[in-house]
Amino acid sequence: MIRDKGCGEVKETDIGSVMSLSGWVFRRRDHGGLIFIDLRDRSGLCQVVFSPDVSRESHEEAHDLRAEYVISVSGEMRKRPEGTENPNIPTGNVEMYVKKLEVLNESSPLPYSMEEAADAGEALRFKHRYLDLRRPEMQRNLIMRHGISKVMRDYLDEKGFLEIETPMLTKSTPEGARDYLVPSRLNPGHFYALPQSPQLFKQILMVSGLEKYFQIVKCFRDEDLRADRQPEFTQVDLEISFADREDILQLIEGMMKTLFKNMLDTDIETPFHRLTFHESMERFGNDKPDLRFGLELKDMADLAWKGTFKVFLDALQNRGIVKAINGKGMASLSRKEIDMLTSEAQSFGAKGLAWIKVKSASGGFESPIAKFFPEEILRKMAERLEAEDGDLMLFVADKPKVTYDVLSRMRLSLGERLNLIKPGFKFTWITDFPLLEWDEEESRFQAMHHPFTSPMNEDAEKMLTGDINDKEMLSSLRAKAYDIVLNGYEIGGGSIRIHRQAVQKKMFEILDISDEDARVKFGFLLDALQYGAPPHGGIALGLDRLVMIMVGAASIRDVIAFPKTQKAVCLMSGAPSVVEPKQLKELHIKTDVQLDFKT
Repeated sequence: MIRDKGCGEVKETDIGSVMSLSGWVFRRRDHGGLIFIDLRDRSGLCQVVFSPDVSRESHEEAHDLRAEYVISVSGEMRKRPEGTENPNIPTGNVEMYVKKLEVLNESSPLPYSMEEAADAGEALRFKHRYLDLRRPEMQRNLIMRHGISKVMRDYLDEKGFLEIETPMLTKSTPEGARDYLVPSRLNPGHFYALPQSPQLFKQILMVSGLEKYFQIVKCFRDEDLRADRQPEFTQVDLEISFADREDILQLIEGMMKTLFKNMLDTDIETPFHRLTFHESMERFGNDKPDLRFGLELKDMADLAWKGTFKVFLDALQNRGIVKAINGKGMASLSRKEIDMLTSEAQSFGAKGLAWIKVKSASGGFESPIAKFFPEEILRKMAERLEAEDGDLMLFVADKPKVTYDVLSRMRLSLGERLNLIKPGFKFTWITDFPLLEWDEEESRFQAMHHPFTSPMNEDAEKMLTGDINDKEMLSSLRAKAYDIVLNGYEIGGGSIRIHRQAVQKKMFEILDISDEDARVKFGFLLDALQYGAPPHGGIALGLDRLVMIMVGAASIRDVIAFPKTQKAVCLMSGAPSVVEPKQLKELHIKTDVQLDFKT
């Protein structure tokens, strides 16, 4: 061993002992007679001192040390002189006086200063990710990720789950996001797909009688990216036989309680809050509400009907809705500032933003639209929004999808602007999702989650016996599906699966999936379901997103060792890249894009 301890592991009990430390030169300070080096490794920092009184040779050699040189030092651990202690680091009371120095490796000049790395552009940090990962913040994130995975593995092991791997090269089942395809050299013209999830395989494991399965698994989706998406991401995937929804919800609540206590010493309150999908949309405008603050959406349709404001009336007559939120204390905004707020709403998809200032102290309401409503109706609007003197009522009138989307985003924007979002962690379950959703472009129903999601027991018979052309009936069917939401992020979702052949056949019929198409896409699962499939269900948790929230990162890219950009490019390795024509020929692939392999 070329070190006795990690740099951040030395303690006052080591004072007086001679030991060796190794690491990177983080910071160098030359005080003339003494040279100070902050030596860094994964465990932390330790100050080492080069003094000519201890070793003239090492002191001379220390003049040549530069940032990120890899060195090994040995010497005596001493207590720092009074007044020079550093209370900001665990090793701040001790230092090493170096007797021997060995340079293990030199470093070229850095593309950016390690002390200012957090301010370097993301593209530069991604290109030199090996340097970015030396930062204590990044190492802390990955150490936390390791700990989170271990706690979850141990928890599921204690509950009797088996960790079972499923294939990475599988069959393309184009339902949902776009697949990543892998050509098969041994089967010309045929392709594997990288799994979007292990959905079909984990159901087959339940048919196989293994009863409790989990794995921490890579999944792949070829979709447009954003801050909390990557082309490859990690799920904590699990499935249980002979379980209902309550079993799974209680299992995950127990896991989260254990996880947050072990990793953050935080007590999570259980059982978690629950909202139905309909209630979540009505109150918050989306199905992943941040419950750490209020500003709930309020329905204003009944009051809008009692005025003469044409924008509201036209929306309602065209089967739209009118919703509002309360901008607390925002009546002091100038007209220019309100115009900027309107532009923000329009960037979210709104045609406009109606507003009313509440100024009861000075006699009523101020707004270009106030004249279209009787005073009594304006007061009722304020009462419904719990708006007081100095508040700003904000309205959107449009189709439900647009109204919900705009106001849910405005709610989050105002929550941050008004400092309403409380610190901490707030979980909620979203339940009773619609089983189906109407696709306007294709004029047909699609599964809101996937075609193997079971309907609620009370809706199953209606589904089996009802007319598949009855749009109203189909829209009323609810799924045994559930999402878990934390601080406004969906961190997982799952459902109880269909295990009865008659229900599965009916589901395919409703989705306009023919027997032939179903067999081509899902044949091996359908075959398995014929042979005594037990009731089963499961959930998949997004590990990247969960870790991001727990460490307080702004993006999942900060908790993934080697992330890709929003163009799905790895700036460090250069993937994806052009391959040699010979490789394409072996795979029987021709491309109409002319690229030079050598460049």
